[in-house]
Amino acid sequence: MSNETRVQLAPAAIADAAPATGLRNAGIVLAASAFVAVCAHVALPLYFTPVPLTLQPFAVLLLGLLLSPRLAGASLAAYLAEGAMGLPVFSPGPVLAPGLAHLFGPTGGYLLAYPAAAMLISFLWRRSQRGFSAAVVGAAAGDLMILAGGAAWLAVLTHGSAQMVLTQSIVPFLPGDALKVVAAAALATGWQRLLRRTTPSHLTN
Repeated sequence: MSNETRVQLAPAAIADAAPATGLRNAGIVLAASAFVAVCAHVALPLYFTPVPLTLQPFAVLLLGLLLSPRLAGASLAAYLAEGAMGLPVFSPGPVLAPGLAHLFGPTGGYLLAYPAAAMLISFLWRRSQRGFSAAVVGAAAGDLMILAGGAAWLAVLTHGSAQMVLTQSIVPFLPGDALKVVAAAALATGWQRLLRRTTPSHLTN
């Protein structure tokens, strides 16, 4: 095949690959948002705070470590859009309103911080050596962003004191979130090792 023919075929090959890549990314976004929704329904209401204990943050941390910043942010944005449209993807509870109103409820600050937190985690992870310590640092940074968003919104919503906000939106969740950070980091680094073993070396260089 001549060089001229190859040049003519290259744009066509790129055009054919673009729709496939778009469909693949759309599938990843939908699957990731569904994963967050499943984790949201693993919830434990707490009597002293309107914020339930859920697995949602774990899903956000893990997706941030597994996906690119763009896909991670898009997945969490899609999750919020699904919930705003009334799909049953948010955590259930007697004090939590459905649909768009849920984003203005006591957990709205956490939810709205998800896309940015996932993108931050992905950004930090991909600029590291991708070891366990780096995964913990990135996941912890994203988790702190989520907690800060939740606390800030609860302070605005309730006009409560700093102590009240801390005891209702941050302190009770620190032990569980530490476990989620470690678990997400362990899964992400395990997946990274598996990829290195199964991917030809010339593709990873």
